[in-house]
Amino acid sequence: MAIQAPKGTKDLLPQDAYKWQFIEAEWKKICKEYGFKEIRTPMFEATELFNRGIGDTTDVVQKEMYTFEDLGQRSITLKPEGTASAVRAFIEHNLYAETQPTKMFYDIPCFRYEKAQKGRYRQFHQFGIENFGTDSMLADAEIIALGYDFLTRMGVGDIELHISSVGCRNCRPKHREALQDFLRPKYDELCETCKSRFDKNPMRILDCKSDKDRELVKGAPMMLDYLCDDCKQDFEDLKSYLDAMNIKYVVDPTIVRGLDYYTKTAFEFITTKLGSQGTVCGGGRYDHLIEEIGGPDMPGVGFGLGKERLLMLMQECGFDFGEAPAPQLFIAWIGDEAKSYAVMLLHELRSQGISAEIDTKERNFKGQMKFANKTGAAYTAVIGEDEVKSNEITLKNMETGEQTKVKREDLANAL
Repeated sequence: MAIQAPKGTKDLLPQDAYKWQFIEAEWKKICKEYGFKEIRTPMFEATELFNRGIGDTTDVVQKEMYTFEDLGQRSITLKPEGTASAVRAFIEHNLYAETQPTKMFYDIPCFRYEKAQKGRYRQFHQFGIENFGTDSMLADAEIIALGYDFLTRMGVGDIELHISSVGCRNCRPKHREALQDFLRPKYDELCETCKSRFDKNPMRILDCKSDKDRELVKGAPMMLDYLCDDCKQDFEDLKSYLDAMNIKYVVDPTIVRGLDYYTKTAFEFITTKLGSQGTVCGGGRYDHLIEEIGGPDMPGVGFGLGKERLLMLMQECGFDFGEAPAPQLFIAWIGDEAKSYAVMLLHELRSQGISAEIDTKERNFKGQMKFANKTGAAYTAVIGEDEVKSNEITLKNMETGEQTKVKREDLANAL
């Protein structure tokens, strides 16, 4: 049996790559418009970074990380998400000493060992943005607006913005106590994962994927009812900024998010187009993550957006990506002298920025023309004895059939 791609991974074939290139270019464009600059971090990091940053009560750390020991006996983990790496780079390179805020974006592969299903892979790709150094809800509203505008430009319909607050260090203890009181009589019925979260981070129990546990937590105390005055004001500020931008939202007290580092703002863009895996983009505020990873006490806010899910959703919504890119010109030849001329012309045109093709299998003339049709080239040029002598090329428009004679020195401009 032939070797196949590992389970949970997917090949990106040439006929589909242009769709990825399109959304990647649009992502960079909108980030530039919003003032975010690109950061590129390693594909793997020290395992401790994710243990400290993501939280050891999360499914990601407990069950899903690709962790191994390298030849230097160091514990290394393939990056399961982007925020922790961005924070590590922010600290390591002393970016916190510069004028704040620091606004970054990235486009990265991520790795999580989880059940492969529609829209969820073990190697997946993620757009992300981070804003470090400001506790103003203007920053939260800005990144939500960027996500909203990007999804709108990508033709995504039937999508809702859900927002909530998961509180702060001041108000969380009261909610934690109330939630533990609610769950304590049901403790023995909880799954083993949720039992391990009961003392460390009971709020994560609300995010359990088990149907049984979902039933057990119905009616549980919600964080929105326990917010301190500061968190209440911040949440009201966020809503007022979204209202000012005319971005519609649903206040959803059940939002927990899957990572431990979130504080205050939590949000998700949700669609019904992808079945049970309906979250396309999610994020929020993390005011203590930079400090917990070893940096100064400095707040942050950001989001991650899965590229595979985005593309699936765009296709579900009927987005027109157009045709795959094709060469502007295909050059065919008849005879050895014409072949040398064609090779010279090909290189000349490419050096002037023209996308041109030739048949490197060196088929006969009939085979070359069949191949020209398969490439989808906009024009073809046939080089024979007359073209070599006259230095004049006949261009054929492959859509209309119209033919035009062009001097060799004018060919690039004509194309």
